[in-house]
Amino acid sequence: MGVETVKLAESKEQVQEFIKYLLKDIRAMERMLEGDLFETDTVRIGAEQELCLVDKYAKPAPISMELLEVLNDKDFTKELAKFNLETNLEPLVFKGTCLSQMESNILKQLEKAREAIRQFDGDIVLAGVLPTIRKSDLDIENLTPLPRYHALCQAINKLRGDEYDLRIQGMDELLMRFDSPLLEACNTGFQVHLQVAPGEFVNKYNIAQAITGPVLASAVNSPILFGKRLWAETRVALFHQSVDTRQVGDHLRDSSPRVTFGNEWLKNSILDIYKEDIARYRVMLSSNVNEDVDEILDRGEIPKLMALQVHNGTVYRWNRPCYGVSNGKPHLRIENRIFPSGPTVTDEIANASFWLGLLNGMGDHYPDISLELDFDDARMNFIAASKLGLDTKFKWINDKRYSAVELITQELLPIAGEGLEIAGVNKGDITSYLDIIKERTESAQTGSYWMVKSYNSLTKKDVTREQALTAITNAMIKNQRKGEPVHKWSLAKTDDLELWQPSSLLVEEFMTTDLFTVQKDDIIELVANLFEWRRIRYVPVEDNSKHLVGLITMRMIFREFNNIVHNNGSSSKSVGEIMIKNPITIHPEASILEATDIMDSQSIGCLPVVKNNRLVGIITEQNYMTITARLLRRHHSENNKESSKNR
Repeated sequence: MGVETVKLAESKEQVQEFIKYLLKDIRAMERMLEGDLFETDTVRIGAEQELCLVDKYAKPAPISMELLEVLNDKDFTKELAKFNLETNLEPLVFKGTCLSQMESNILKQLEKAREAIRQFDGDIVLAGVLPTIRKSDLDIENLTPLPRYHALCQAINKLRGDEYDLRIQGMDELLMRFDSPLLEACNTGFQVHLQVAPGEFVNKYNIAQAITGPVLASAVNSPILFGKRLWAETRVALFHQSVDTRQVGDHLRDSSPRVTFGNEWLKNSILDIYKEDIARYRVMLSSNVNEDVDEILDRGEIPKLMALQVHNGTVYRWNRPCYGVSNGKPHLRIENRIFPSGPTVTDEIANASFWLGLLNGMGDHYPDISLELDFDDARMNFIAASKLGLDTKFKWINDKRYSAVELITQELLPIAGEGLEIAGVNKGDITSYLDIIKERTESAQTGSYWMVKSYNSLTKKDVTREQALTAITNAMIKNQRKGEPVHKWSLAKTDDLELWQPSSLLVEEFMTTDLFTVQKDDIIELVANLFEWRRIRYVPVEDNSKHLVGLITMRMIFREFNNIVHNNGSSSKSVGEIMIKNPITIHPEASILEATDIMDSQSIGCLPVVKNNRLVGIITEQNYMTITARLLRRHHSENNKESSKNR
């Protein structure tokens, strides 16, 4: 998808023409493999660092295009959404101080980005999923204005339809509907590449598949999305669903999602993967391909295989095979796509070291991992680690069962150390980075654990959900600047709210979404009991389709029961007879200040929040009391600090 000239394959003729080039590329790669044209004498590593752009209130800042102009650096590039950026690192030979050098290179790039974004009063964050991201941030207007991204969204919509249901069950449950694939832009990752010789590709790729689960278990950093505590690595579920082009049918039929772990061990060569992807997945995009690969090879030159690269960019394997050309020499790589961005660059390099060491060392212990571990177990290990992180129980070699901590510390870290030594990596780097994995694993404090623990701690202190997410994000920014690995972080505190202001809030961040509702035909005694049981003062009235049709207040119920007492009668009235019909409402993407103005001018204590004619939340005066108390406490604290300075 890095190819600028991709476009939607709109006609049958365009698809057919592109497939012709795709098949030619496959035959050209076969020819190159048979002719031993690939580079084998040097092994390199590389990485791609994705990052989130935030404003001074720690909310997504859609300013990537403006920021790129200020940066004026070819190694920074655009991402799907305007609130993300990516920096590509120069490949390094896999030996010596390559790991610490990679860390240094990333830090330099991030410092450039921090310096540039200060002009926009913003900052950068390394997070698998930014805690403060809101549904409104995923509006199509935040799509990066490049033809390839518009083409990708159009292609997914064409195959799937233009509505996306997101369902993720974790500690909380998320069930939402979206109208664009921009949902995928919630994800930011840290991709690591290892160059692999063709003769070693099958074994190395299968090892990469086998270790995906255990390696991810200690690296999880994406537990929260839209204020819901979900999977330890929610990116996996989110990415899987956001670009899934399958449609539900009436009969059982096997169909592979475009985000995939794979279906079986690799047997013959990298070509097996490319051929399977062409066979399984429809062409989504095309490009103005015009290279004659046979003629190029006949001249003794190396083709770019553009059609193959475009199609490969629309199939999202967690361990992706890659073809590239450097200095006129073709090479193969395995791209690890499982790692989230963050928590710190040091943590990322530790994760990369663990993965690279295992890829280079496992073969000495298990010459053919596909004979030792069932593929379905490897896939289930990956899913389990995505959900549970270090709480995962793994099914491993010879049907042994391990806890994540046991498998990582006792079995895998020693092998990773051996693998890095075999590559000739500096011993100081090996010890430094693998010790981080060991200490993080033994302490159980991954980025995900830290976030959830911080969230739980904050929300027990009269802090709203939105405030807790802001405090967590600000604490992440601080800790990432310090650079200490995540297992040494203290939990986020209310002090981390810093520049949080209600003027930056949208209604969707602030509204109550855990609603208790009634319908028109319900009896008013039910409403009275709801007020008592749930200690609430307002109950929305909705129909079977979740459409708001009215509102009941506690005052109305008191008045009704007062009439009953004075008239010595009993009530047989229904909710529909006494409710407020067509109550004043507000949109979830309106500002909190607008909601305040409406409630003040209309002298009402509750605003139902409605989108697409459906009830999604309510705003009450209780919400404002919580936020006001927070502001008053901070104002008092700031005044005390100022007084202390002046003494």
